[in-house]
Amino acid sequence: MNIVFSDEFRASLKKHSSIKEAVRKKVDMIIASPISLGEPLKGNLRGYYSCPVRRNFLIIFLYCSICRKKGDDSIVLCDDCQECTDDTLKFILLGPHDKTYWG
Repeated sequence: MNIVFSDEFRASLKKHSSIKEAVRKKVDMIIASPISLGEPLKGNLRGYYSCPVRRNFLIIFLYCSICRKKGDDSIVLCDDCQECTDDTLKFILLGPHDKTYWG
């Protein structure tokens, strides 16, 4: 599996370094089983998945294979979509629930 971490995700991980180990464990779990752990998002966030790290702290990610199968790639419009293989898992955002959902 090809794993990609966005600049925003990396910056947020540095900012919230106190939960770095919990995030690492959750990332490993998502990599092992992205769809069973992720909750598909709707509306203008269609194509993305969320997964809680702690009660009110989320990881937002994208699994290219499912995004393409569902046709969500026409909504998500990743700049690097054509370069990413179907087995690419992109970790997009990390943060508190109320600040993580954008759009």
